[in-house]
Amino acid sequence: MLGGTSGLGFAVAEHLSARGAEIVVASSRQESVDKAVAKLPAGTTGHAVDLRDEAAIERLFAWVGPFDHLVYTAGEPLRLLPADDLDLDAAREFFGLRFFSVLAAVKHAAARIRPGGSITLTTGSAEHRPAAGWSVAAAICGAVSALTRALAIELAPVRVNAVAPGVTRSPLWAGLGEDDREAYFRQVGGLIGRVGETDEVARAYAYLIDQPFSTGTVLGVDGGQILA
Repeated sequence: MLGGTSGLGFAVAEHLSARGAEIVVASSRQESVDKAVAKLPAGTTGHAVDLRDEAAIERLFAWVGPFDHLVYTAGEPLRLLPADDLDLDAAREFFGLRFFSVLAAVKHAAARIRPGGSITLTTGSAEHRPAAGWSVAAAICGAVSALTRALAIELAPVRVNAVAPGVTRSPLWAGLGEDDREAYFRQVGGLIGRVGETDEVARAYAYLIDQPFSTGTVLGVDGGQILA
């Protein structure tokens, strides 16, 4: 797992390991990696890797060797980037980790995936229902969704899918003050009437890994947020 040490990524690692998977997590900070590995079952391994560094990603997969499933959940806390005052360097940085690092991971992982294996990426509901200030986030989500479908064709028979969470209670929202964050969560509760929890979204990753007849699929898990 690229990601897997906090928030949604950790929930996915926890969910898969409870089903008997042997997990390798990778994240940028050694402290986060150590904490995650300590909480996950024995046999879990972790690596501190700068996912913006292609050479570091290549070294990681060379160490891992053949494996079954790649899950990419890595991402920094979300920030609003209004178009009329857009920080292009910040926009490029977001694309770097959430799109170009995905490409680098797939480039160096695909040939090592065993028969029957899969790749599961992470996009988001902002592609379909962005709010003001979400132009960059929406563009990234759209790019990852399109990439998922294209890779499913190019890498077949390796299955390539993505999960598109709606607003989910996780550290990605740490950049907002608590009052603003809770007010926003109440505003976007969707048809279910609340935002998602990481353990709920984690089940979607497990489903796509287990489902042998699904590829090129972007699975929305948003509690009806894009419909409300």
